[in-house]
Amino acid sequence: MTESAHLRESLPPDNPLSGPLDSTAQLLSRITSQLGSQLSNVHLNGTRRPMPSPTLVAVAHGSRDPQALRTVTALLERVRELRPQLSVRLGHIELNEPLLPDTLAALGTGRAVLVPLLLGRGYHVKQDLPQAAGTAPRLDSRIAAPLGPHPLLVEALYARLVEAGWPEGQRTRRGSGVVLAAAGSRDPESAADTRRTAEMLSERLGGVPVLPAYASAASPTVPEALRALTARGHNRVAVASYFTAPGRFATQCAERAPWIASAPLGAHPALARLLLHRYDQALSGRVQTGAAPETRRELATA
Repeated sequence: MTESAHLRESLPPDNPLSGPLDSTAQLLSRITSQLGSQLSNVHLNGTRRPMPSPTLVAVAHGSRDPQALRTVTALLERVRELRPQLSVRLGHIELNEPLLPDTLAALGTGRAVLVPLLLGRGYHVKQDLPQAAGTAPRLDSRIAAPLGPHPLLVEALYARLVEAGWPEGQRTRRGSGVVLAAAGSRDPESAADTRRTAEMLSERLGGVPVLPAYASAASPTVPEALRALTARGHNRVAVASYFTAPGRFATQCAERAPWIASAPLGAHPALARLLLHRYDQALSGRVQTGAAPETRRELATA
């Protein structure tokens, strides 16, 4: 038996050095390579270097509106400011580059957490994201819960309404109402998430009625919700844009507003905090994709 064969047989089967080797030189070369890899994880004082945090991959839907990509990019810059050491990447489900499978392929190996920039449970969260993760089997990936419902989203919605002209104080209650305009989904859990956000926004507005409405795939539509509030005697009705970024649906909904319409959530600071909160939740395993996110006790931990 050769010297290299004797050394190789002394190794356990799962050791990376136990593969085919033609010479002692090759064995020593591989030992050196493995040793260098191990030493790179150790400080000079002998303590082990901390493992790098998994990459945060923000997953946007994508839009033909050029403002959408600029808005999402600005949001991720806020995330990087909040956590400078964290690697943050962007992937789109459709319409914009980089597409999510390309982003995951570029990461190669390592760990990643996919955080959907989506506001509720639905097809994209339940189907598209797991399918995309499956295209990168060498990447250890987790999928975070969607952004909503959550108190931080409500704070961002409230701030956008105030920016659009919503008057703060008791006088806003009488005769006022809000339509929470969302994209819409055939998934009943997505509608449940939007209704919960509408309830929370109503509480934040001091009891002003808030009706959820949808741009597609679900009812009521925005015009139907506006008529319903008007029929109840609410003559000042605002449209709250429940979209993460500008796009065709957000524009169409805003155009229906008889009074004021808020801008999409965009790069609001509360949204950046929420992205990191969902990322941390996914790492801790406290929220699983497809489960209803917590809405009451999360604000203290976000």
